[in-house]
Amino acid sequence: MSSKLDLYKIFCKVGKSESFSKAARDLYMTQPAVSQAIMQLESELDIRLFNRTPKGVSLTNEGSLLFEYVNSAINLIQAGEEKIQDFKNLTIGELKVGVGDTISRYFLLPKLETFHSQYPNIKFKIVNGTTQELCSILKSGEVDIAVCNFPLADSTLELRPCFNIHDIFVCGEKYRQLLSGPVSLEEVVKQPLILLEKNSNSRRYVEEYIRSKGIQIAPEFELGSHDLLLEFARINLGIACVTKEFSQEYLKKGILYEVPLSEVIPRRSIGVCSLKGVPLSIAAKKFVEIIEDQQF
Repeated sequence: MSSKLDLYKIFCKVGKSESFSKAARDLYMTQPAVSQAIMQLESELDIRLFNRTPKGVSLTNEGSLLFEYVNSAINLIQAGEEKIQDFKNLTIGELKVGVGDTISRYFLLPKLETFHSQYPNIKFKIVNGTTQELCSILKSGEVDIAVCNFPLADSTLELRPCFNIHDIFVCGEKYRQLLSGPVSLEEVVKQPLILLEKNSNSRRYVEEYIRSKGIQIAPEFELGSHDLLLEFARINLGIACVTKEFSQEYLKKGILYEVPLSEVIPRRSIGVCSLKGVPLSIAAKKFVEIIEDQQF
């Protein structure tokens, strides 16, 4: 049994061609099948839609009225299908990403550049925040994915670790005596400490690890950005806990020095978060592929 939509498609084709046989050829159907479909539609609507003559068919007044509406509806459906295909081909659409300032600058920008070069018609919406803020934004549907500091404990999220990072302590010239040999965490916390603010996932990870060793932390400075950590250490206000991979410019130029630890802080990772059980948009899927494929 043909669906009502199929019947209307056949009805429109016959209405345009004014011929059962021509409509059948265009639809790759037999002429009897087309005739049967029109008869079925007329029966369901309880009205005659076509005048049949030896030269062909023509729409009745009622058929002409119906044709206007059905043809418009089918054209709208076709336009919708074409738009869906545009989304699938990534010729239109939007990518909504939540990310912190530091990860955005040091990790995500090259990935965004690659994605934009491949899919220039996709619009970007970037929302900044802390890891916890980004998780809330993700759950509200404001973004498709969030790129965050791990570890994270949230059963509602699907987590894809993408890149390993290392927390280290760095210092300027004033504290170079710390560079003579491996320094214990007990000795580190005796120095003026420069850390991220408490609501930072990075700060929480480092602090929990150090406290697991029975060592308490009392930072001298608590700052809101990774760049400020580097700058405060550069002017010798203390030693800063930073992400090694995001501090290479300072380390390679000898502006700051990595403090050698007798016990290295375990590595962690940066990754992509999405809502568990909720399919990603096609644009988000492609972007995640780029993140996973590219090295830092």
